[in-house]
Amino acid sequence: MAQKPGIPKGTRDFSPTEVAKRNYIFSTIRQVFETFGFQPIETPSFENYATLMGKYGEEGDRLIFKILNSGDYLKKVDDELLASKQSGKITPKISEKVLRYDADVVGSKGLWQEVEFIQLYDAVFSELGLKNTTIKLNNRKILAGIAEIIGAKDKLIDFTVALDKLDKIGEDGVIKEMVAKGISIEAIEKVKPLFNFDGNNQEKLNQLQKLLSESEEGLRGVEDLRFIVNNIEDLGLQSAILELDVTLARGLNYYTGAIFEVEAPKSVKIGSIGGGGRYDDLTGIFGLKNVSGVGISFGLARIYLVLEELGLFDVVELPKPKVLFINFGDKEAAYSLKAINVLRKNNIKA
Repeated sequence: MAQKPGIPKGTRDFSPTEVAKRNYIFSTIRQVFETFGFQPIETPSFENYATLMGKYGEEGDRLIFKILNSGDYLKKVDDELLASKQSGKITPKISEKVLRYDADVVGSKGLWQEVEFIQLYDAVFSELGLKNTTIKLNNRKILAGIAEIIGAKDKLIDFTVALDKLDKIGEDGVIKEMVAKGISIEAIEKVKPLFNFDGNNQEKLNQLQKLLSESEEGLRGVEDLRFIVNNIEDLGLQSAILELDVTLARGLNYYTGAIFEVEAPKSVKIGSIGGGGRYDDLTGIFGLKNVSGVGISFGLARIYLVLEELGLFDVVELPKPKVLFINFGDKEAAYSLKAINVLRKNNIKA
């Protein structure tokens, strides 16, 4: 019986038209990054298991694809462990490599880097014709400060993961998840005002200043955000809107400072199309101390869908031949190939 054609689950093929549109997004991002003075590097598409696992939080770890070791991958697993069927303990022994869940673009220039990356996001999406994106901004120090003043500092990860889902599962859903994670009703009552935190960015900063007056770490986060907001207001953006969002948490445990996400124009209901944040001393686990950085990423698949829905791919031209020869026989084919060679040497697609 003939084998049925197919591709691995979770993957897909792209037609020439789709490839042209994807390349248009790539080339636009590349062009803007070059304008900002960045240079490209290429890294492997997979990473060491020990490097990535445990950095994304419990939910993020589940989204990392593990690669089985080559050869007899069960060789290092003793019979007792195998019989226990505890996948969490078995996996590190049969998988030394994982597929990377995210790919960040990295730079480090103090808080000015956050300012520059916000400008970069604005420039990329403006160049793509994507107007009125919203760049949401928060700081992990603020979230840590809030957890501290409500007495839930030991539940910081559970608190931030639940809070980050506010736009997806609503206030009741967030409260239910926090309770399930052991955060008290009294603590949740203190944090409820954050679910409907409004005003302009300066007003929000002033409210946070008062709310976090008893938290030194929280106040440092407020001052970091004030620096970013003031400088963005002074420099201006082409079309994006900068918005402080105290419920923005991003699940990655290694973020230590500013965090941001880009949302598509409100007419397109698709969620974030980019995000990132600051991580101080992330390299410390490799012995390189006191090196901080900021990383951002772009959601290519979602950007594609947004541009498609808004009809912004009209500028993309499929690289089709300008001249087409039809083969009517050997003599005609021989003549055609000679003519095609001349055309191609003159950069005419044929």
